[in-house]
Amino acid sequence: MHDWIKLLRPKHYVKNGFVLLPLFFAGSITDPEALLPALIAFVAFSAIASAVYIINDARDVKLDRLHPEKCMRPLAAERISLTQAYAMLVCLVAGAAALAISTLPLEVTLILAAYLLLNIGYSFGLKAIAILDISMVSTGFVLRLLAGSAAAQIPLSHWIITMTFLLALFLALAKRRDDVQLFLTHGDKTRKSVDGYSMEVVNHGMSILAAVVIVAYLNYCNSAEVLAQWNAPWLFTTGGWVVLGVLRYLQITHIDGNSGNPTRVLLKDRFVQFTVFGWITSFAAIIYL
Repeated sequence: MHDWIKLLRPKHYVKNGFVLLPLFFAGSITDPEALLPALIAFVAFSAIASAVYIINDARDVKLDRLHPEKCMRPLAAERISLTQAYAMLVCLVAGAAALAISTLPLEVTLILAAYLLLNIGYSFGLKAIAILDISMVSTGFVLRLLAGSAAAQIPLSHWIITMTFLLALFLALAKRRDDVQLFLTHGDKTRKSVDGYSMEVVNHGMSILAAVVIVAYLNYCNSAEVLAQWNAPWLFTTGGWVVLGVLRYLQITHIDGNSGNPTRVLLKDRFVQFTVFGWITSFAAIIYL
């Protein structure tokens, strides 16, 4: 069972929390009529995400065996066979499709299909193309947003979509930096796209994205549609938590050298957790109370 959990990666379902963000930003997170379909979309997206992890692990078995951590993954270590993994893959995709088709608007099923196709393309070669690889990862997070929006029938601000894409791009670059560092230190090329990156390129890219993520969020807070909806001129003050979170992640990346797994950072780093909690509570206090 432990190996199956490692293969399906349920701890990474925290990423699918982006499905619920449209409700949070719209002030509808406590509305059962909006929350229930969004939660169903979350479950369906989590099943598809696990299927994608199986596809990726199956394709990367040889490369994972060269990685100091990934070599312990169940497929790389041969604790689960490829036949068993593919059978689980079919069950996950079929289950997610059945759940979405039977309970959610058609748009959600189409978004799930787009996410699956995007990641099949990613796993079968497109991830070897530098810049395109991180753009595809970031697009996956935007699709999560769109799935939540379609499920709950809540429109999304263009600034939220933009900020999500840029933030995901920032985190993906941090992961590539970890891969480049591993290559420079040990000579292990765990991704084919590593040839298209260098420390200088990644560091400059992260600096640029850190700035534009903050600007995009502040533009959202001060946009006419948000001010008209909430009459909350002080919403921009929540940007302080965004600045602290971004700076902390830069610190983790450049000083600690431990940004290769954003999910692990979120689940273990107390400072990051503090900034996320501070942002959620302050934002919720302004628009919900």
